[in-house]
Amino acid sequence: MLAAGSTERPIKGPGRLSKALMRLWMKPATIVANDQLADRFHLITLEGPALADVAWLPGQKVQVAMGSAFATRTYTPIEWNASAGRTCIVGYAHAEGPGSTWVRSVAPGDQCDIFGPRPSLDLSRLPYPLFITGDETSMGLVYAASHQDPARRVSACLEVSDLEAARRAAGHLGLQDIAFFAKGADDAHISAMQAAVSDAATTGASSVLTGNAWTIQALRQNLRLQSKSAARVVTKAYWAPGKTGLD
Repeated sequence: MLAAGSTERPIKGPGRLSKALMRLWMKPATIVANDQLADRFHLITLEGPALADVAWLPGQKVQVAMGSAFATRTYTPIEWNASAGRTCIVGYAHAEGPGSTWVRSVAPGDQCDIFGPRPSLDLSRLPYPLFITGDETSMGLVYAASHQDPARRVSACLEVSDLEAARRAAGHLGLQDIAFFAKGADDAHISAMQAAVSDAATTGASSVLTGNAWTIQALRQNLRLQSKSAARVVTKAYWAPGKTGLD
């Protein structure tokens, strides 16, 4: 139950049509754990028979129903144990909408429905190594990519609102080759991120640009101005200011 005076709204139960679609297309799962990594970062573990024997590749996505098949939030699994029927996602409660409410409040024993895994980013086609940019919502992708192939070097730079919380979350996940840039009202940190992406591209790394659509546009434009190979750049906007989600 939400606290008195909370601006958040409880997640409504599904209607008849939504229930029918969820039975047809979604996989029921049970929450096993919701571990708070740091401040707004949560590591959520889900399991269930429907998650067993599932083919999954790092970079793919799942969509979790927020009480309805028509209202979902998208997450990047960090791993998938097909034999045990278990997967984990890193959630970031950045606002006061249904997705953030779910990340903060979901508890062991709670039920949910997920759609996927489905294609989102195909990391396997990119040449070695990888340089990932993004924000708090990209932490799961960095983990998944880092564990896809131990021989492949994966590094990242993320723009974040809370440097200390992001570093603690990365530490809990065992992520080391990752730099954080504090978001500023004037977006001055974007220049530092552009320099980091350019340096990585110069060494031959493929660029994986994720997170905020506006930041992706700024980074990609900078790469184009420097005539970096488009074949070594992939993008995936997870969100944009004023929008609930792009995926």
